[in-house]
Amino acid sequence: MSWPAIRRSCFSSLRRLRPSSSSSSSSSSSSSSLLSWKPIGKLQQTLASEIHKSGITLHSGITSTVKLSPALAGQGRFFVIDSNNNSNSFIKIPASIDFVSDTFLSTTLTSKCGTTSVRTVEHLLSALEATGVDNCQIHIHILPHSYSTTATHEVPLLDGSAKQWVEAIQQVGFSVAKDCNGNTLQKLAPFLLQPLHVSINDSFIFAFPSQNLQITCGINFPQVPAIGCQWFSAVPMDDFCYKKEIASSRTFCIHEEVERMFNAGLIQGGSTENAIVCSVTKGWLNPPLRFQDEPCRHKVLDLVGDLSLLAQNGNQGLPAAHIISYKV
Repeated sequence: MSWPAIRRSCFSSLRRLRPSSSSSSSSSSSSSSLLSWKPIGKLQQTLASEIHKSGITLHSGITSTVKLSPALAGQGRFFVIDSNNNSNSFIKIPASIDFVSDTFLSTTLTSKCGTTSVRTVEHLLSALEATGVDNCQIHIHILPHSYSTTATHEVPLLDGSAKQWVEAIQQVGFSVAKDCNGNTLQKLAPFLLQPLHVSINDSFIFAFPSQNLQITCGINFPQVPAIGCQWFSAVPMDDFCYKKEIASSRTFCIHEEVERMFNAGLIQGGSTENAIVCSVTKGWLNPPLRFQDEPCRHKVLDLVGDLSLLAQNGNQGLPAAHIISYKV
């Protein structure tokens, strides 16, 4: 399947779009040949209080707890990992495209020193970006009975969507973020200036300049009739559309591929409680779907999470662009 390769190529392209830290932290406009970073008339936000969520992780199958805490304006979103399960020692991993180390079946971020990673970050980051949580500390703690010597940690999958994250964010609410001097910061957003595209075999992602974010996504699984070819458009892709049309769409898998992935040490925590499973011959094994085109909508959810990694210094990651993606 060429989609992991497409995602790797997209991340490489996005790294070239990134401004310097100094340019994107300013409240004034800054530009490059492909992006223009502009104020959007909003102040950077953070959470009004903490959020705690625990659950089974998708690939390692262990229990992890995530604590989302308010962060200062300009800090952006970043993960804090217990070092060797020692609560008095932490490793920080910014939720930034510069720290992406793997895109196979999920997005993995790795610390600058390369010793610690956090996996399956896309659903949580998707929810934070789409709802406007610009600055946030994300503390991941592995329960003692689940701890192993591995340096790869993982965000719990919950129900396989971003629904529970969005609900928790809405419950605690937002606060205008202030920096260490008590000052607020204008929020910048990237505006695409020129068309971009990445394609591998029959899979592609195109992006065209636009005044707001629009996402059109297509998937094609001809070998799985119950999925087949699906298209979904989010126009415009705003927080209302995300909450209503995208956040509750769950991750999906093909039943005939489950055993192979499990034997390869993947999806150890996967179940019909946190994914929708489709058989080539029998169709959906755990209906009902939340949407007829739920698999396609979930790809939009993942894409929002990946694009959120373009953000830095508390600014918006999602670009003002019309993005068209297609997966085979």
